[in-house]
Amino acid sequence: MSNDRTPRRGVLLIVASPSGAGKTSLCRRLMADHRGLELSISMTTRAPRPGEVPDRDYHFVDHAEFQRLIDADAFLEWADVHGQRYGSPRGPIDRALSEGRDVLFDIDWQGAAQVAAKCPEDAVRVFILPPSLEELRRRLVTRSQDAEEVIERRIRNAKGEIEHCDAFDYVFVNDDFDRSYAELAHIYHAERSSRRRNLWVAGYKASLLSESV
Repeated sequence: MSNDRTPRRGVLLIVASPSGAGKTSLCRRLMADHRGLELSISMTTRAPRPGEVPDRDYHFVDHAEFQRLIDADAFLEWADVHGQRYGSPRGPIDRALSEGRDVLFDIDWQGAAQVAAKCPEDAVRVFILPPSLEELRRRLVTRSQDAEEVIERRIRNAKGEIEHCDAFDYVFVNDDFDRSYAELAHIYHAERSSRRRNLWVAGYKASLLSESV
C-alpha cells in the first residue's frame, strides 16, 4: 500500500483585524514557524521606497499595466489608495494552491471579502479582535508610528472594521500574544488537514479497502 500524501490543495489563509490588534506580528510568527506558508505579494502602481526589492516586497507596475490586468479580471482583489493602486494577482495564487502550497493574505476586511468571493472553496478567513478599543489605542500610541490624529482616525475606523467580523470563519481576541498565536496556528493546522484539501485521501482509502486481511 502506498503511503503517499499527495496530491493536496493549498490553504488560502486570510487574516484581518483593525490596525493595532496584532495581525501583522501574528502573521510574521506564523510564517517564521511554517516555512511552507507563503505571503501573497501585492502589485502596486507606486514607486519602490528605499530598501524595497521588486518582486519581494511588491510587484511594481505602471498604471497602464495595472488597468490592463483589471480589464482581464486578473486580480483577486484590488483597491485605489491615495492615488495609487494595489492588488493581488490571481495567477500566482492559483498556481500555488494547485501545487499544494499554502498562501497567507494579511489584508483588510474589504480585501478579504473580494478574495473569498473569488475563491470560496479555498479561502479561510480569520478576524482578530482587540481586547478593547482603549487597549487598541494604547498599542497604537506605544508603537509610536502615527500622529495623534492618525491614531484617533484608526480607532474610529476600527469600529467599522469590527462590524464585519461576522463574515469571517474564525474570530478570536488577541489579549495574549502567545495564546493568540497558538489559536492561529491551530486554525492553520486544522485547515491543512481538511479532507477537501487532501486529494490523496480517496486513493489511499481505496488502497486500504482493497487490502487482503
